[in-house]
Parts: sequence; structure tokens; C-alpha cells
Amino acid sequence: MVPLRDENPTQIVPYITYTLIAVNVLVFIYELALAPQQLDTFFHFFAVVPRELTASFNGIAVNQPIPEPITLVTSQFLHAGFTHIGFNMLFLWIFGNNIEEELGHVKYLIFYLACGALAVLTQWFFSANSPIPSLGASGAIAGVMGAYILKFPNAKVVTLLPLGFFLTTVRVPAIFFLGFWFLQQAFNGLATLEAPANVGMESGGIAYWAHAGGFVFGAILGPLLGLFSDEQKNAGFE
Repeated sequence: MVPLRDENPTQIVPYITYTLIAVNVLVFIYELALAPQQLDTFFHFFAVVPRELTASFNGIAVNQPIPEPITLVTSQFLHAGFTHIGFNMLFLWIFGNNIEEELGHVKYLIFYLACGALAVLTQWFFSANSPIPSLGASGAIAGVMGAYILKFPNAKVVTLLPLGFFLTTVRVPAIFFLGFWFLQQAFNGLATLEAPANVGMESGGIAYWAHAGGFVFGAILGPLLGLFSDEQKNAGFE
């Protein structure tokens, strides 16, 4: 299933969402210009390498051009291939604009980067000694989706549904689409605890715990930053 934007335009221009998409694309274009060895070095320096982050937390110096904790942010703008960045930017384009409208530009940017950092830390917790770089905007976007399911549970997500050789579209409530997505990430994350060498960050694959963690932290941080401020004002709480 691939979600498509429904006809629910925002009232403000979501320029933070558009800027995030643009920066991710520009960084990816830069990655394409690098030779394989240069790209490996680039990822090693600016993605999160769990064992180096662990060493940094323990006060052990690592050979990095920037402090390792800063990679919790820089890693969010790196991607490993066209499919990786394509799906991430699609989901950000679909869900990000509405959350930006609710939080406002500044709070939304803080929310996005915080969700991304906390998502990576969730994955790091389960793979603290992994030498495989962790990268991508998936954790931050999962946070956006966690906030979206709270604020717009009944919003319809237009979804491509393959039927054999044919494609059709169906409208699925966000609570079902995103709820199923979260359960899938959590289940796969639990599976990695049984087979860490075959799935997830240990093999440089999908960081399921980052997705699940980002989703949960998005659901927590969104309300704390004012996701429901309009409802609170209407109820006389503000």
C-alpha cells in the first residue's frame, strides 16, 4: 500500500516541510556525486554509528570531524538509495503539512528534529555496539505520523491497493492505516531481538525500532507542543 495525499489542503504554506524535503533531496544529490569510498566515509562521519555514539556517551574520544551526538541530527538528512528517500519524502509530503499547520513553523521544526533524534536513540538502545551507520528521515517522519494519528484519526488516506496486475485506490481512515503501520514496525522490532544479525540495524537494513520509537515520541511530543491547543482554548483551558 502506498498512501497518496487526500484533498485536505492546509491554510498556511508549509514551508518548513517543503524546506526539509528540499534539503533531503539536495543532500541525496550530493551523495550521488560521491565515489563509493567517499560515500562510505561521508556516511561514517555524518550518520549515527551506534558503537561510536556509545563510546562518546562514555567519554571516549572517537575519530570524527563533528561531535558524535550531533549525528543524531545530521543522520536525518542522509539516505541510502532512491527507494529510501522516495518513500520518506512521500510520507513527509502527505502528513507533514497538516502537523506543521497545527504546531506552527518553529515548533514543528523542533518537533521534527527531536522526534528524529529520539527515534535514533531508541534504535541505538537495542543496538548500542553495532558498527553499521544508521541514517534516514524515517524516525522523524514516524514522529509526524504519531502526531497525525492523534490529531486526525478519521482523516481519509487515499491508498494505492494492488489487485494482481491492476491498481485501485481506497480511502482508509488514518487511525487504521497508521495504526497498522505502527504495529508492523513494533512486531518487526521485536523480531530483531531474536535475530539481530539478520534484521534491522545490525545488517544495515530497516531500523524498525527507530520507526516505532519515533511514532511513540511523536504522539507524546505533539500534544506537549500544542497539537490540541485549539481544542483546549475552545474548552476554556487557555
